[in-house]
Amino acid sequence: MKKWTITVLITLFGLTQTIQAQQSKPVKTEGIASFYAQKFNGRKTFSGAVFNNSEMTAAHNTLPMGTYIRVTNLRNHKWVIVKVTDRLHAANSRVVDLTQAAAKKLDFYQRGLTRVKVDVVTNSFINSLMQSFLG
Repeated sequence: MKKWTITVLITLFGLTQTIQAQQSKPVKTEGIASFYAQKFNGRKTFSGAVFNNSEMTAAHNTLPMGTYIRVTNLRNHKWVIVKVTDRLHAANSRVVDLTQAAAKKLDFYQRGLTRVKVDVVTNSFINSLMQSFLG
């Protein structure tokens, strides 16, 4: 897989994030999303990073560590961009497990589960975001 790394500063909700986009075949997956319990806070993830429920990260079973994905809540069409830093348990049938911060932004924290679409963030997506914010 050919990787292109682009560093882009995007300002969303007053936060500045650096997003690494990967040039690859688009991955589109729909399924059920859940979020991490608070007991996982402070534990090491599969990638070696320390888990923090207030960050915008996710667990996914097939995407490479460090991949940025857009997760869209299919109930309300809200979306977030998160970084894959962990793996789901092999027996888990969910598509993605998100932090509580991401679940709150997607407005499913109270429900516990929701149906989502997962897309790998591509260079063209980053470019369109930049055009939207920079005019």
